[in-house]
This record gives sequence, structure tokens and C-alpha cells, in this order.
Amino acid sequence: VWFTMSSWLILLCFTVFISCENVLPPPCDSEIYCTGSILDQVQKAKLYDDDKYFVDMKLKVAPDIILSAFKNLSSVSPTVPREKLQEFLNMYFEKPGTEFETWTPPDWHSNPAFLNKIKDTQLREWALNIHQLWKLLGKKIQDSVKDHAELYSQIYMPYPVVVPGGRFRELYYWDSYWVINGLLLSEMRDTAKGMIQNFLHLVDRYGCVPNGGRIYYERRSQPPFLTLMVENHYSQHKLFKNVQTLLDQEYSFWMQNRSVLVSVNGNNHSLNRFDVQVGLPRPESYTDDLELAEGLTEGKASKQQLWMDLKAGAESGWDFSSRWYISSTGQNSGTLKDIRTSQIVPSDLNALLCRTEKVLASFHRIMGSNESAVQYEQAAQNRLRAMDAVLWDDQQGAWFDYNLQTGSKHLQFYPSNLAPLWAECYSDEKAHKAVEYLKGSGALKYPNGVPTSLVESGQQWDYPNAWPPLQHMLIEGLSKVPSEDAKQLAEDLAQKWIRTNWKAYTTYEAMFEKYDVNGDGKPGGGGEYEVQLGFGWTNGVALQLLDQYGASLTSGSRHSSPGLLLIFLLLLSLLFTLH
Repeated sequence: VWFTMSSWLILLCFTVFISCENVLPPPCDSEIYCTGSILDQVQKAKLYDDDKYFVDMKLKVAPDIILSAFKNLSSVSPTVPREKLQEFLNMYFEKPGTEFETWTPPDWHSNPAFLNKIKDTQLREWALNIHQLWKLLGKKIQDSVKDHAELYSQIYMPYPVVVPGGRFRELYYWDSYWVINGLLLSEMRDTAKGMIQNFLHLVDRYGCVPNGGRIYYERRSQPPFLTLMVENHYSQHKLFKNVQTLLDQEYSFWMQNRSVLVSVNGNNHSLNRFDVQVGLPRPESYTDDLELAEGLTEGKASKQQLWMDLKAGAESGWDFSSRWYISSTGQNSGTLKDIRTSQIVPSDLNALLCRTEKVLASFHRIMGSNESAVQYEQAAQNRLRAMDAVLWDDQQGAWFDYNLQTGSKHLQFYPSNLAPLWAECYSDEKAHKAVEYLKGSGALKYPNGVPTSLVESGQQWDYPNAWPPLQHMLIEGLSKVPSEDAKQLAEDLAQKWIRTNWKAYTTYEAMFEKYDVNGDGKPGGGGEYEVQLGFGWTNGVALQLLDQYGASLTSGSRHSSPGLLLIFLLLLSLLFTLH
């Protein structure tokens, strides 16, 4: 298997005309936004509630002028007083968000066809309100970002973007898969196409898609959904010209820089992981990372390794979760200081790449590249065998993350344990066992959705939070299983999730990035920042579920349905007749 995969990767590198010895994106070299004394002192001074605020600010003048001015300022006192720092920022920086111009998506219209599928009138009205949010979340980056890139941390995008919302003032990678699906339902095909073209532009520039549209995200990616974005658009429109090479290039990035060889029962298997080799604090969470590393020594085994694994956790999209913890005894437990993301082989990443390999094979067949199609099909088959051997647990009946340090599986519950159902990357009768595993996991007992874990760690990708993409992947996966029981469970979970979103909306008039599985419809919490409003992927997931199950979903409001009202009127008539 390893020989086959290695040969295939060498061929792939020649195919896409890149050097596999140098496919990592360059590190951010900004001495203001990514490293340096200004970043260090401003973030440590806590001038803003959120570290991300400073690194999103625009420079008023060229970086060398600012660096020289700060050198003069700090020559008087190495540690610049807070008030002097604030004066310095007021003089040389603008607040975040000034890089956008006023823009309304020209392909937005008020009555997309999917609304007609929604039977419940209150849900239909709510869906229209969600549809309206695309106009608020749509952003167009000014040409000045392209012409004077040195003044911004924002990466210029050639087409308008739909941002998640709240503190997230830029394009994000895996969020956009559900955003684009929502845009397509809203019949905003040009906006969706522009989003995809932005990601292709990023692959062309960096060799991969960065975590988000800021230079401080350049060395880390997120779950690679770009091929599936193209697939979803292609299902309605013809394949973009000249994109295949870029999709191959992104796949090569993951195989060259995020793969790991796992030996089980004497057999070697190639799988993938999240792994960011940058041993510095995250600029957007600078003080959090510094404080977490207090007491650790310098060196790759301590501070630097912690910061690498924090970045790998951010690359996973699950930032952060007990899922990535490995304690000193090798157990899946501990605190955020025990994060070891790079030492874990994730079930969902490999399921996603398995599905990607199948789609890439189909694209190559469409393009007439049969030899490449066969190679991708072989890659998917190899991965399926690897997932069976390394991640599947027959006794439990699910796929679990694999601990590279201990050579064992992490058997705690996470929705990602069912990701191969969503990817349709499994063999034999595993789907039916996985459905039974889910039923017995204890994760279905909560009123507002399936929790991200059953561990209350205080991190936002843990109990009691439920996240839209995980709900959708679970529901879609169950809906694909050839079992009426599984399909009914999918519909039940869709009903639960839509009602949770709708209840929260009626209370707060907002869509949130995450929700609490308990209570009567409320946003989630925990983690490094306050819960954010918006919210791109929440909107996309809600629209997809309303489109798929709109004929049966209900808002759960207290007004009587027509059927119950008719029964009530008949009983009332009978009562008057008897009297």
C-alpha cells in the first residue's frame, strides 16, 4: 500500500508541475502582524478585549516607517507604557474593517424556489430572514488591499466573499462549504462561484487554502473541502475550466505535508493528520498562547511543540477540544496544556479525503484523464483499507481517532466517529453497526442537538456545545444509510436542530455559530472568545435542512395546527348539539 501511494504521489507532483520538496506555503514575514516587538508589546498590554482586533487593523503608513517609529519609542523605555502604546496605535493604525467597500450581492433576489418546499409558515418566514442575511455577510475587498498589500493583514480576494460574521471579518475555509451550499439554495450562483474562485486563487498562490483570509493564517489550512465545493457547484453547472490542476495541487499538499505512516499488525497504512510546524504563538490569540505556555521550557518538546499543536488544533477547525488531548499517561484526557493534535489521526479528516479522492477520480474521468482517475480510485481504496485497519473498532461499531503515541484508539464519543457515513467511505455492514453505536452512545438524549463530545472541558468544541457542520454531516450521513431506521433518525435530528435554531432566533433575533444542547434554544459558550453572531455556516446548514425536510419540519410553536383546530371545532360543535 505504501509503495503504491508513494508512486502515485510522485506522479501527481509531476502532473501538477510543483516541487514536492517545497510545497509548504511561505511563513508570514510581517514584523507587525506575525512576529516582532510591536505585536508582542501591544498584545501583552491587553489594549483590546480580543487579540484578533490588533492584527486586523490597517496600517496608515508603510511598515518600515512604523517599525522605525516604534524603535525610537522603545529606545526610551524597552517596555512602552500602555498610554504611549495607545497613542502610537492611534497615530499609525486604523480600526479593523476599513478594507471593505459597500456591496450588495447582485444575484440576491427575494423569493428563491426552495422557500416553497417549507410547509410550516413560521419556518418559511424564518428561512426568508436567513436568506436576507447573505446581504449583511457579503463583503467586497477594496482594490487598495491589492495595490498596497503591505498595509493590511487581509489577503486580497479577486471576488466578493461571504464572511462568517462577528469577529471573523475575512473568508474562512471549511465554513465556506456550508455557506456555498446555502448560497446555491438561495440561487446566488455567481456569488458562490466567486467564493470558489477565491479558494482556487489561494491554492494557486500558496499551494493550499489557508485557514482564513489573513496573512497570519498562511501556514495552516483547515479541513480541505474545496473539491467538494466544486462538486456541489458542478452538480448544477458545468465544471470550471482549468481548475483540475489546482484541485490536484491542494490534494498533493495534504499528502506531502499532512500524511503519516501507521503500522498495525505488521502492515503499513498511509493516513492524514493535522500538523503545523510553526512554533510561535498565534498572532490572533497571542496572549492566550503565551499564558498557556507559562512554566514550560524553550524547545520543540515544550513551548514550541505546544504552539505547534495549538495551530494544528486550529487547522482542524475544532479549536479547541478534549478530542486533541493526550495526557502524560497517554490517555485522551487532561487540559488544554495537554493538546497533542499532531499525534492524533482523525477519523473525519480521513473520511473527507476518501470522499475527495472519489470526486477527483470522477473529475478526471469527465476531463478524459482515465489514468489519473484510476490512480485516485486506487488511493480511495487504499484509504478505505487503512481506515478499516486503523480507525474502525468492530466491538464499538464506529471509527475512532488513532493515538500515534500509544498506538491505540480514543474511544470517547465525538460526532466525527460517524464521519465515514457522511463520506460514504466504509465497507460491509459497518453502517448498521455505526447507527447502533450512535443510539447507544448517550449523545441522542439532549433536546437541542448532538453535543460535540460528552466531556465538559470548558473548550468550545466539547459538551454542551453543538456545532452546525457536525449536525449536518451526521444527519446527511444517516440519511444515506440504506435503512429506514437510520433515515428516520436523520429526520428526527433535523427536526431537533431546526427547532433549536428557530427558538434561539425568536428569542435573540440572531443566528449563532454554536448552540447549547440543553435548555430552550440558546447559544453555546466557552473557549477563547464570546459566541459570535452571523453566522455563515449556521445559515447554510439551516437552509439545507429546510430544503431537504421542509415538508415535515415544524417550528414547534404553540399555535394549533389545522388538523388539531378542525378536531377542536368538531368537538365544540358536538358539545353544542348535545346541549
